[in-house]
Formats: sequence, structure tokens, C-alpha cells
Amino acid sequence: MTGFGVSEVPLDGGQLSLELRALNHRYQDVRVRLPAELAEQTFFMEQLARGRLGRGRYELSVRVTGAAATAPRLCAERLRTLHRSLTELRDELAPGAELPFTALLALPHVVEPATLDTEVVRAALTDAFSRAAERLEQMRRQEGQNLTRELLTRLGNARRLRQELLEHADGLVEHQRARLRERLARLLQGTDTTFDPARLEVELAILADKSDITEELVRLQSHFDQLEAVFASDESVGRKLDFLLQEVGREVNTIGSKCQSAAVTRTVVELKAEVERMREQVQNVD
Repeated sequence: MTGFGVSEVPLDGGQLSLELRALNHRYQDVRVRLPAELAEQTFFMEQLARGRLGRGRYELSVRVTGAAATAPRLCAERLRTLHRSLTELRDELAPGAELPFTALLALPHVVEPATLDTEVVRAALTDAFSRAAERLEQMRRQEGQNLTRELLTRLGNARRLRQELLEHADGLVEHQRARLRERLARLLQGTDTTFDPARLEVELAILADKSDITEELVRLQSHFDQLEAVFASDESVGRKLDFLLQEVGREVNTIGSKCQSAAVTRTVVELKAEVERMREQVQNVD
């Protein structure tokens, strides 16, 4: 689910601004971007975000302004040592070659970012993140309410289609019996071949058992009831909805494979479409 939250808190005479964005994603993906002076807090912020947030892709960025954003520190002694060493090497390998000062500044550990008190920084980051996350969650709750209404509408359509299948199921076995008898009579027409009525009844009973969709319809009803209960929950339910809709899809596929009736097939196709629409929406649910 999408969302956005921003917050600002004081930090060491300056100000720390934090932005948190959420995008739809099947899993949890946290991306943290901090300024150089706070870079060592990247892992801390990532763990903080993972503990508070659910499924989705999150982009967390921090900016420091004012007195807290002090200038980086130049390591003069290290710079002098590097310059002496490079000058000696230059005189040995390429006497007279230019040794630009900017090249020295590009070497690692010559310029170090400003350091801030770790406990103060973490307290400010935690406070800013908590405020931004609350605002993001408010936006997501509103989106969740809209999404719940959409899913309940889809679920209502699925219940209606299940009821149609239930009505078809009453005459389905007899329909299959009639089709088999008709097909057998057509195959034997014009021949002297006869068939054993008792054997035919056994085969019809086997076919009736294979064509019976009562169990699948009962399980569908149970899954639909569970889905409706989950929709009303305030907890993180995305993965549970994924699982339930997978089970619904499995039952619908089984019904489609058991039945050869054109009317049932049409209803199964419509039901599959509704289930797929719900599954697409559920991918956005935390």
C-alpha cells in the first residue's frame, strides 16, 4: 500500500528532516539514504524500519540542516604524510610531473564527515521516524478502508457465483448420467452389441462421485467466511489473505475440472475472474 510521511525534529542546534515513502510490493524492501555525517546509522535505521513497517517497498531519507550540519573535518596530518610519500614517489618515477592538490583530497580518509553524539543522533532519528511512520500509516489506513470496500464487493460477487454453482450442482449428476447414456446409445446405434445394465450403473455411480462438487462448494463457503472475518481485522493480514485466496483458487479449479456442463463452466470462469481481481488487490495489503 502506498503512503507518505514527513517529520522534523531538532538536532544539536540544527534540524533533522525525515521523509518516508511507501510503495506497493509483495515483500518488505527497505531502502535508507542518510547524509554522510549520519552514514554509520544506516543499519540502525534499516532495522528500526523493518521492525515497525510491514509489506511494501519503503524509501527512507534524512536531511540535516543548521548547526548540526557541521562542515567535514580535514585530516591535515594524514594529508601531509600522503603528500610527502606521493612527492617522493613522483620524483622517483616521473620527476617534474604535476601533483594536483585535488588528487590528494580524493584519497580515502583525508576528509572525514563531521561526527555527532551517537545517542543524541539515534534519539532524534527514532523520534523523527516514529512521527513520519504514524503519518504514513494514517494515509495507508484510509487507503485500506477504500480497499476493504472494494474487496467486500468482489467477495459478494464470488458468493453469488458460488450460489449459482450450488444450484447447478443439484442437477449436475443427472445431467452427467443423461450425457453418458446418450453417448453410449449413439455409439451402439446400428450394432448388435449390448451392454450390461448393472455394469452401466456402476460406471454411472463412479462418474457421479467424480462429478460431485459438494465438498468443494462447502470449502468455498468456509473460505469466504474466513476472508470476510479477515477483512474486518485491524492486524497485518496480507499474507493470510494471500493464502486464503490461493485455497479459493484451488477449489474453483477443481470444480472446473470436475464439471463438463457449459453453464457451470461459464460460472467457473466468472468466479476465477473475481478471485484473480481480489488477488491483485491483496498484493497491496500489508
